[in-house]
Amino acid sequence: MNEAKPAQTYAPRFAVAPMIDWTDRHCRFFHRQLSRHALLYTEMVVADAVIHGDRQRLLGFDQVEHPLSLQLGGSDPLKLAEAARIGEGFGYDEINLNVGCPSDRVQSGTFGACLMKTPDVVAACVEAMREAVDIPVTVKCRIGVDDQDPEPALDAIADRVFDVGADGLWVHARKAWLQGLSPKENREIPPLDYDRVRRLKARLPERFIGINGGIHSLDEAELLLAGTDGVMLGRAAYQTPGLLAEVDSRFYGAQAKAADYDALFAAMADYSDRHIDAGGRLSHVARHMVGLFHGLPGARRYRQILSSDATKPDARSQVLWRALGEVDRSAAMASVAA
Repeated sequence: MNEAKPAQTYAPRFAVAPMIDWTDRHCRFFHRQLSRHALLYTEMVVADAVIHGDRQRLLGFDQVEHPLSLQLGGSDPLKLAEAARIGEGFGYDEINLNVGCPSDRVQSGTFGACLMKTPDVVAACVEAMREAVDIPVTVKCRIGVDDQDPEPALDAIADRVFDVGADGLWVHARKAWLQGLSPKENREIPPLDYDRVRRLKARLPERFIGINGGIHSLDEAELLLAGTDGVMLGRAAYQTPGLLAEVDSRFYGAQAKAADYDALFAAMADYSDRHIDAGGRLSHVARHMVGLFHGLPGARRYRQILSSDATKPDARSQVLWRALGEVDRSAAMASVAA
């Protein structure tokens, strides 16, 4: 047991999952306009890239994004410790180890979901990171991989990482199949087993156990909180980001407020123009906003404008305002944190 640094108080009730190619800094800035309190995650960044790559490009973020966790990929304790130190230096609020991604890329590097087979390696990585930083260190895993029995497989990972001082464990409540299924299929085909995660929490009542996987709505999220400590939404939060506007009132006790889309788009327009002035493109930001008005009158035209006009080389924030003008905002019943 790591006696030098006891586990910290770690209690996020709601998080947006790390998603490769989706939860970049522009996505996170947008999500933060919708929820002040949701814990946001970066895309997975490989430890070697953090150590040797363009750190500002890989790790830079806007201060408004807090609370923010850096998810690392790797299996070398020394490299992960160094990457964690660098991440802490950039100002991240948490370091998370990926023990759940099933892509070919992570399999070739023997990390991600492959680590479910080697709990001792995971523990060594977590212990090294805990020694290296003063912020929380957490793990995100599956309930098992391939032919593993999820009962002993998940218990082994949980027990080992908590033994060395992990502050929390987020569990994607389905197996990963390392052979025969694509990463997309691994998010959909293996059956969900929320009860397995609830049993883990019941066995470890003093530890933070969060749940992830196949959660489509905030109603479902609230139900799952009855047997776990936190809920993490991935695709639902990205594809229908309007639901994030209710997170603060439903999960953090904030007062529900009427949607203020003018304020939201003013923030996004200013951010977009600053990004463009720094050499970026409007599409880098606008692509994350496409699903905002899902199901509302005018949403189809809104999506068309963002998907076409925002990709033009000279596009600026006026495109966002023009798209917003197509939406019947009177039909929106979301809440946006002021």
